Amino acid sequence: MLSVSKIKLIRSLEHKKYRTQYGLFVVEGDKTVREILDSSLTVECLLAKSVWLEQLPACLRSKANQLIEINDRELSQISFQKTPNQALALAQIPNEHVDFDELTGGLSLYLDGVQDPGNLGTIIRLADWFGIRYVLCGQECADPFSPKTVQSTMGAIIRVKTCQTDESFFRLLKTLRSDFPVYGTSLTGENLYDTPLPSRAVIVMGNESKGISDKVAQYVNRHLLIPSYPPGRPTSESLNVATAAAIVCAEFRRVVGDP
Repeated sequence: MLSVSKIKLIRSLEHKKYRTQYGLFVVEGDKTVREILDSSLTVECLLAKSVWLEQLPACLRSKANQLIEINDRELSQISFQKTPNQALALAQIPNEHVDFDELTGGLSLYLDGVQDPGNLGTIIRLADWFGIRYVLCGQECADPFSPKTVQSTMGAIIRVKTCQTDESFFRLLKTLRSDFPVYGTSLTGENLYDTPLPSRAVIVMGNESKGISDKVAQYVNRHLLIPSYPPGRPTSESLNVATAAAIVCAEFRRVVGDP
């Protein structure tokens, strides 16, 4: 039976304050809940309808520290979706730390003030698709473990190392690897499609309306332009940040190949 205290706990996890306090985040949906049960993350509680639980392999059922069978009414009380699925899980937020040897061995993304949870989740999903191991979220970013962001990642949050940090990351990177390439998009940058691209780099994506902040821009040592077509034609002021990230990541992968 689902207790009132459990309902309050789950609903409180909509807010970062309580996610930080309890060290938990919410995962919803059949596929994503199965994936998190099959991952290395700790699942504190699995809440699901009986029909769904009957179809769940015993090896996955046993991964949850607590299992609660719920009905449609109870699911609607705890779900953050307009149309709840059949299962919801509470998982421990992973305590990820940046391994600079691993990070500098390939491509990574630094998000500077990406505030829309949908954009953030989509970018984490893109990173998963393009084999980018790290997504670093600056202080002004949306929380990668909010229900909206997690839902937008479609399970990618399980596989991509997502860390919250600040510009001190760049100071340390500069100390360890002074010449390491840090890319950012700019209207005055080099044409993305005419520029030789490396297999190891940090790619900075800026805020939806303001772009890359001054405090982060000082660490960008390579500037790229995503050109519009045809050149000189009046067009939109800018691209959606998730769309821009997809274009840049796709071109890096096309040029440099496998991570």
